[in-house]
Amino acid sequence: MLRACFCLLAAAALPAAEPWGAIADAFHPPGEWAEALGNYASPLKFRDGRPVTNADEWRQRREEILAGWHDLMGAWPPVLAKPALEVLATTRRETFTQHRIRLQIAARQTGEGYLLIPDGEGPFPAVFVPFYDPETSAGLSDKPHRDFARQLVRRGIVALCIGSPGGDARKPVLSPEATCQPLSYLAHVSANAWQALAQRPEVRADRIGIVGHSYGGKWAMFSACLWEKFDCGVWSDPGIVFDETRQSINYQEPWYLGFDPQVTRKPGLVTPDNPRTGAYRELIARGHDLVELQALMAPRPFLVSGGAEDPPKRWAALNHVRAVNRLLGHEERVAMTNRPEHSPDADSNAVICQFLENWLKRP
Repeated sequence: MLRACFCLLAAAALPAAEPWGAIADAFHPPGEWAEALGNYASPLKFRDGRPVTNADEWRQRREEILAGWHDLMGAWPPVLAKPALEVLATTRRETFTQHRIRLQIAARQTGEGYLLIPDGEGPFPAVFVPFYDPETSAGLSDKPHRDFARQLVRRGIVALCIGSPGGDARKPVLSPEATCQPLSYLAHVSANAWQALAQRPEVRADRIGIVGHSYGGKWAMFSACLWEKFDCGVWSDPGIVFDETRQSINYQEPWYLGFDPQVTRKPGLVTPDNPRTGAYRELIARGHDLVELQALMAPRPFLVSGGAEDPPKRWAALNHVRAVNRLLGHEERVAMTNRPEHSPDADSNAVICQFLENWLKRP
């Protein structure tokens, strides 16, 4: 209940006027999707069917959703109070300082990455940028338009980049005390990263967001939804609903939600010969979808930078989250842009950066 109360109390401190400016259109579904709801179950109904009619009831419903997902995915280990962050090397780049760091991402696990700090006088807002490897996010690889950390530090935002635990996204290494699904564990890693950022003197602890693309988008989405202290979130084409017709919306895989110690499924689409496993099987069997998870963001804002996996029809799911925000007295908290391809591009990144800059630097 405390986590639910934190989110609702935070709403009272948020500004009445939204600071979106040139990207305001991203918060409004195009005409044919303006009222669409699809076949998704409304998060504004308790498990027993009762409707949620006010903010107090939403607190209860939010706790019910959060507890239910943790129950199915497996409980987190305790979040670290003071994760160790060791600076291994420091370099000057452009208009910022780059620290190569080693971060304690769990009680008995570390990961290396980068902490980018803008020039000027802080404290600054910050973002956590998870991906397969930290070099791409920091702009140290040849992968185009995935250097979110570099783009944001240029705008005066501290950025922390971390890669897959153990180095291989398909074979994630979980801390020995972890018993949750790998994707939930990634969210636990993000909570520890938030703790580390919040304790840095250069960072404003109340202005920490998260952004990721594809695998990093799934990681960012689950993290922002499950750890309410993230001030906002951006996920780039992760697949924001369960869709078993799409090869890349693969939450069924054992490195996401399909881990089962008794059964190892073959990678690929769900078929009679390659069935669902692990927590994913139970989530589908009980009628859950990611709409519930995204509703946990309310009233914190998020942007879906959609591509091939998240086209405009996904507004049918997002409209349910908009309804939760409306119940809490907020508009323009759920946004989506769309591009034809899965990969981000210059235009989609411009909106991502503007979204994060506008919100994290709000008065």
